[in-house]
Amino acid sequence: MLALAAAFLHAGWNLLLARARDVQSATAVVLGLSVVLFAPVAAVTWDVEWEVWPWALGSAAFELAYFALLAFPYERSALSVVYPVARGLAPVLVLAVGIASATRGEIAGVALVCAGVLLVRGLRQPEGRGVLLGALIAVCIAGYTLLDNRGIEHANAFAYFELVIGVPGAVYLAAIWRRRGAPALRSELGWSTLAAAVAATLAYVLVLLALDRAEAAPVAAVRETSVVIAVALAAVFLHERVGWARLAGAALVVTGVALLSF
Repeated sequence: MLALAAAFLHAGWNLLLARARDVQSATAVVLGLSVVLFAPVAAVTWDVEWEVWPWALGSAAFELAYFALLAFPYERSALSVVYPVARGLAPVLVLAVGIASATRGEIAGVALVCAGVLLVRGLRQPEGRGVLLGALIAVCIAGYTLLDNRGIEHANAFAYFELVIGVPGAVYLAAIWRRRGAPALRSELGWSTLAAAVAATLAYVLVLLALDRAEAAPVAAVRETSVVIAVALAAVFLHERVGWARLAGAALVVTGVALLSF
């Protein structure tokens, strides 16, 4: 249930980012608000062991790359392409770390995810750029998921969130400030970015809580049900042309992810 709730929240804040006028500035604002809004909660509930640092620092590096890559494709490619590829390939990469012990069901799940990605990419007019960027994002997701699975053993969820997101958030915010200036950041301050910040934080914390109770592969798999949610939201709110192939591809990705979770 924790991972499923995170899936809905995750699809929602990605939609809000994709709708922004300036996606990179909106991403920087969302990161900054996330860290500031939940810092008091982290301070009150602070419980961190020294053993957390290698995992938290590694995860922070992947998070910084993730957000930098995430803002880029949303300005150039369809959400209904980038999101299914990124979220669908991530659990496949998590599984690949322990591929020697993979079951037949997991191998079948990988095959379905790959077939789904091909359909999402398109058969007649394939969108290679969105798929490539989505694949790079998937590497980041798999990286921080594996590290978080160990790191959360040494800290509570909100404290760990601040450790992992705080530095990347500050670095990304400073980079956008320097590139685009304070007016660009101020223009993206509003209810939309505030809602995205709350949703992004809660989605991440819910996954951390799930990782504290289960293994990384099942958590990553259930979380990726957000693929279908995001494709549906893209069709309704972004008016993207989501044909039968892309819908079928998203469904295959989720089916493959479900097999991975079992």
